[in-house]
Amino acid sequence: MTDTIPVAAVLGHPIAHSRSPRVHGHWLARYGIAGHYVPLDVAPDNLGAVLAQMPSMGFVGCNVTLPHKEAALQIAHHVTDRAALIGAANTVTFRADGTIHADNTDGVGFIENLRQNAPDWRPRSGPAAVYGAGGAARAVVVALLDAGVPQIRIANRSRGRAEGLRQEFGSRLEVVDWSQAGNILDDAETVVNTTSLGMQGKPAFRVPLDGLRRGATVTDIVYTPLETPFLATAREAGCTCVDGLGMLLHQAVPGFERWFGQRPEVDDELRAVVLA
Repeated sequence: MTDTIPVAAVLGHPIAHSRSPRVHGHWLARYGIAGHYVPLDVAPDNLGAVLAQMPSMGFVGCNVTLPHKEAALQIAHHVTDRAALIGAANTVTFRADGTIHADNTDGVGFIENLRQNAPDWRPRSGPAAVYGAGGAARAVVVALLDAGVPQIRIANRSRGRAEGLRQEFGSRLEVVDWSQAGNILDDAETVVNTTSLGMQGKPAFRVPLDGLRRGATVTDIVYTPLETPFLATAREAGCTCVDGLGMLLHQAVPGFERWFGQRPEVDDELRAVVLA
């Protein structure tokens, strides 16, 4: 009786709304893995103590979500280059010596979602238009730059945050005032909404979208509702639309593989389980 059962978790505050337990629970059952994935509501003041104790409790790793993404990066002993560049962590692995390894797979999830659901997407073929400049936007910008997008036009309700991204990531970013946000769509091959506008219970996304190019790839990182008004308008304009649920599913793949030793598949069955 020397075998151990790996346990992973998602840490947030609050956390009851998280769909990550459904994702990982489905994969554990599909691949017949004797493991567990649990939600843990951890207050910010307790994050350091909780992470320090988890390895001795049998945890192999965890996801961290709001409000812990930046704090987890500071607590970790080892940080990947992409997590450092984004300035936040979402995937933590506990090494055999008890040290904490932090990574950020949000950008991976974003790109893999586009590649799976918009197979004709060609990031190098034209500019990208990005709405928002928060934490999610940082991950998206890093991913788009790595994918070879020649230019990223970015508009945010607070211009200062967008300017901060441009100063950090360089001349391939162009900042436009929110009052002129509709203008960043001209000839854009890729269009991304990283804001919460249009999300269930949030204010509407009111930027005019008449400049959308037919055939452009448009995605919204929001997935409640699954088709936001932003995506519905883009679909009517003849764009290829990708909902935000796939980003959640694909960002979970690297962590599951590290913790449980099996690379999982993102497919329609998983989507149905998560949406149930």
